[in-house]
Amino acid sequence: MAGTATPATTVLDRSGVSYRLHTYVHAKGTTRFGEEAADVLTARLGVDAVRILKTLVITASGGTAARPFTAVAVLPVTATLSTKAAAAALGAGRAAMADPAVARRATGYVLGGVSPLGPWCTGARHALPTVVDESVAAADTVFCSGGRRGLEIEIAPTDLIALTGAVLTDLTR
Repeated sequence: MAGTATPATTVLDRSGVSYRLHTYVHAKGTTRFGEEAADVLTARLGVDAVRILKTLVITASGGTAARPFTAVAVLPVTATLSTKAAAAALGAGRAAMADPAVARRATGYVLGGVSPLGPWCTGARHALPTVVDESVAAADTVFCSGGRRGLEIEIAPTDLIALTGAVLTDLTR
């Protein structure tokens, strides 16, 4: 699609994996980004909302981590992140949602457009450890942010997991 190039689509194009882009007009002023994508995709494509993912940027520390670090958690928009489960999967003692400014700096994406795919997947930036909820693996395809509000990537979960180097675990509470 013309005009849809983002760091996420660049990673996908370079990897050669198959994906589809879906666009919609983001409602200005809304901060319910994941719910907005779910509403649109379920109405337009009849997609079950559990296949639509949110990407959360977290800060983890303690445990085997020598110092605090930024990581990415990917789970269905219908679920709630267990920061305790995310921390355990990352070998950290604790985790919390990252400050929005930290999330922007670490990923290069705006809130509501954070994709689990980015330059850190190709080594062009500092690697961001990624954890993906195990429920994602059951779907044929899933939808994640394409790197901007109103742009969704439909991709096989195996490709998403492989490209991000993610740990697959139960992340929900």
